[in-house]
Amino acid sequence: MEYASVPEELWYGNIEPSEYDCSPCQEYKTALHLLSRNEEKLLSTLSDEQKALFTRCAESRRELQSISERLLFKNSFRLGARLMLEVMEG
Repeated sequence: MEYASVPEELWYGNIEPSEYDCSPCQEYKTALHLLSRNEEKLLSTLSDEQKALFTRCAESRRELQSISERLLFKNSFRLGARLMLEVMEG
C-alpha cells in the first residue's frame, strides 16, 4: 500500500493545518466553559445597544485571533523547515 506524501496530503485537502483537536485538553475545555458562562452573564446585563457593541468587539477579537493563529502557523512552519535544513546540513 502506497501512502501519499505530506505535500500531496496538503494538496488534496486531506490535512487542514488550521484544524486541531482541543477535545482531550481539559484546560481548554475549562477555559471555554468559563468564557461562555461569563459572556452569558454579561450579555444578560446589557442593553440592546451594548449587546451590539459587545458582538462587534467579539467579532473583531475572533478576526484578530484568526490572524494571530495564521502567523503563528507560518512562523512555526518556517522554524521547522530551518531545523530540517540544519539537520540535513549537519
